Amino acid sequence: MVKKTVRRMMPASRIGRFVVGIILILGGLLGFLPVLGFWMIPLGLLILSHDFASVRRFRRQSEVKLGRWWQRCREKKSSEEEGDE
Repeated sequence: MVKKTVRRMMPASRIGRFVVGIILILGGLLGFLPVLGFWMIPLGLLILSHDFASVRRFRRQSEVKLGRWWQRCREKKSSEEEGDE
């Protein structure tokens, strides 16, 4: 469901994706302003990763690190819950 939504919303042309990705990243750098937010930086990188191998590599490495961190947190939480019983 998410994949279909992203495909429908992402510009079809490479130049369009490049422009949207750069605009989102630049807007994210101004995240301290009320309308913009820091959430725009990862979204811009996600869009750029569709066309650029270096950004795609960075995104995949970040996903792996985040997944491993999330797994450690879940294991730690479950072991703490078992210790409470």
